[in-house]
Amino acid sequence: QVQLVESGGGLVQAGGSLRLSCAASGNIFSIGAMGWYRQAPGKQRELVASITSGGTTNYADSVKGRFTIARDNAKNTVYLQMISLKPEDTAVYYCNAAGVWSGGYYSRNLGDYWGQGTQVTVSS
Repeated sequence: QVQLVESGGGLVQAGGSLRLSCAASGNIFSIGAMGWYRQAPGKQRELVASITSGGTTNYADSVKGRFTIARDNAKNTVYLQMISLKPEDTAVYYCNAAGVWSGGYYSRNLGDYWGQGTQVTVSS
């Protein structure tokens, strides 16, 4: 069973920085894209940033120039470095792994997985 475990959320003042990490575990052969989404109270979940296995990145316009996504394929881990945080960045941040091939010698499974979420709160 594939699991994603996030860490690094917390409370920070506006203008501060945080670094989120998400490690995927299980019998994983490969992962396609990994990304970070966020959901603020009363709002829909939105994409923050994503990165392919080859390193191609994509960012929401609202975070460009402030957030950086990175990935360690050997560790099946994705990171989100956030600087110049704003109160509007406050949300639960979720890690996503898409196109995950996992399984054992006799079987292969392809699926998408989510982490449990980590709270990021930016005070003004």
